[in-house]
Amino acid sequence: MGFSVVDAGPLKNARYLEPLAGLNIYLAYGAGLGTAISPTFVAAA
Repeated sequence: MGFSVVDAGPLKNARYLEPLAGLNIYLAYGAGLGTAISPTFVAAA
């Protein structure tokens, strides 16, 4: 699918990452901004 695997740390970090997914969904569909609005994260080298 073209995605890279990124280690986000221990499972307890999901508590902070899942609301971010909810924000992306709201911005795309709830606010009507479309799917191109979601941020892109770049891994540091």
